[in-house]
Amino acid sequence: MSYPYSAAIFDLDGTLLDTLDDLAAATNATLATYGFPVRTREEVRLFVGNGVEKLMERALPDGHATVAHLPDGSSADFGALLADFKSRYAACCEDRTRPYPGIPALLAALRDAGIPVAVVSNKFDAAVKALSAAYFGDLIPVAVGERDGVRKKPAPDTVFEALRLLGVPADGTPSPVYIGDSEVDVATARNAGMPCISVSWGFRDRDVLVNAGAETICDSMDALYRALREG
Repeated sequence: MSYPYSAAIFDLDGTLLDTLDDLAAATNATLATYGFPVRTREEVRLFVGNGVEKLMERALPDGHATVAHLPDGSSADFGALLADFKSRYAACCEDRTRPYPGIPALLAALRDAGIPVAVVSNKFDAAVKALSAAYFGDLIPVAVGERDGVRKKPAPDTVFEALRLLGVPADGTPSPVYIGDSEVDVATARNAGMPCISVSWGFRDRDVLVNAGAETICDSMDALYRALREG
């Protein structure tokens, strides 16, 4: 079966993998260590999407990204708190994380059709590569996460880097397509000059996607199959 796209670039969290429980566990373990109140699962769901630094900044009571003000009146370096989170998340990131139902079969169908596939995420690069390899193996040959020197989404840089590694031109005909679950992903596709397919089963509600300008929103795996096949 032919597809109308030259490549498929996927977001990771909320699109391919349900990572929320592990993200919430690492967030709350870090907050508790420093004496901060923990957050609900729903709060963490709304905090994710712009990288782990922004996640922890939003999780702090005062939202301060330079110095974390501790409940006892002292302060802690935000960099130390962030490093603590990354260490905790690396240790638990496969505890309850799972692919959304139907995702492995979809990726296999794209591979069998000769469609190059990559993951682009605002999660830190080591975790993106580890999770992609653990859950999808060679179904996703290229995984790009947050790292120094490359702007995060919604800047298009990581998308262009993934396409470069796949050997697919960003401005070719047919075009690559970007698939994600958030307003950040809608803006990323727009900034990359690519069509976007949004999915509603992730970390943002359908209303958020509509308000962000999403034009194609898939509420089921069957709908995503059709959107990828039909353009």
